[in-house]
Amino acid sequence: MDIVIQQYTKERIGDVLDFEKRLREEENFWGWAIDDAYIKNVQNSFESSAFNNAISFLAYVNGKVVGRIDASIIVSHFDGSKKAYLDWICVIKSYRHQGVSQKMLAVLLEDLKARKIDTLIALTASNEEAQRFYRSIPNSVMKDIGIWIDIK
Repeated sequence: MDIVIQQYTKERIGDVLDFEKRLREEENFWGWAIDDAYIKNVQNSFESSAFNNAISFLAYVNGKVVGRIDASIIVSHFDGSKKAYLDWICVIKSYRHQGVSQKMLAVLLEDLKARKIDTLIALTASNEEAQRFYRSIPNSVMKDIGIWIDIK
């Protein structure tokens, strides 16, 4: 299987919408609708400087997106550091266990290294399949427990 990794750009939104549709056909538990508001928010994200620290890559097989990885550069006055946060990594179920996630992660890590970022922080998804993937990543250590705090 030939996996091609491309940066997610505004021109590729249609490819991602197709990916989201196919993703839900195989597993429909994602928890958010692909509606006009979602599409508008995504389109606007490519035009706003607030998203300059966002990094996203798409995995293509035979011209179709089968995987996506999203991260964000985070900076802190605490120690003057730049790190990255892994926001999302997902592969369509029928393409899992074929090296797609590993290839996307490798491309992301190279991109971060070129930006002089040496740490990628990730919250691990709670499902077994995701846990198995996270444990297989070289040079990774589970250190802290993540929490989500809703701001209302």
